[in-house]
Amino acid sequence: MDTQSTRFKVRLGLFVAGGFVLFLIIIFLIGRQKNLFDPVFKLTTNFYNVSGLQVGNNIRFSGINIGTVGSIIILNDSTIQVDMIIKKNVRQFIKTDCQVAIGSEGIIGDRVLIITQGSSEAQSVKDEQFLSSIEPTETDAIIASLYITAGNLEIISGQLAEIMVKVNNGNGTLGRLIQDSTISENINQMIINLKKSSKGLDENMEAAKSNFLLRGFYKRKEKEAEQLKQDKLDESNKLKEEEAK
Repeated sequence: MDTQSTRFKVRLGLFVAGGFVLFLIIIFLIGRQKNLFDPVFKLTTNFYNVSGLQVGNNIRFSGINIGTVGSIIILNDSTIQVDMIIKKNVRQFIKTDCQVAIGSEGIIGDRVLIITQGSSEAQSVKDEQFLSSIEPTETDAIIASLYITAGNLEIISGQLAEIMVKVNNGNGTLGRLIQDSTISENINQMIINLKKSSKGLDENMEAAKSNFLLRGFYKRKEKEAEQLKQDKLDESNKLKEEEAK
């Protein structure tokens, strides 16, 4: 009986010790995640809508977790104050012109606060510094916008289908142009006539140049063109000489 009592006491002691050790490990992990054992400082920002942000969510800077959300307080019907607990060793990198935005861990993950990078000329933040915020875009608004876009695309595709049916049936100007072979032949003949007219015009111009009455006029025009070309060349050479000096 004494042996069984001793074994029971040993087992009970081991169970209590194991539970105590497990409790300490859990406290350590939670404290490490919530920055309870690291030197920290506080930053503050305001939002109109926190979009599902909760106390304890991570805060990121340059893609690195640097703190957690300390508290979320409703100040009035249009302002929500968010307090941020940040590791003290990153304070020098956070500038006064940084902004705070609300993001998410993946597509459907928890919300996170994202601190954007500031300019190198700005000063580092101080404890309880206030940072400006960027209001988040609600997922419901994005989905509603996508529904509107999809509806517009459906209307446009329907209208295009109607136009193509009319074109294939030979309705309208474009349909008649594609389906009616007579119109197509007339357009081809018109293009041929234009080419012939252009060729005839070129021949007339050559004949006019050989005419002794107009020969002087064309020679004078050629001289003027050559002189203009020479003047541009001289001006270009002059500019190059000035740049060389």
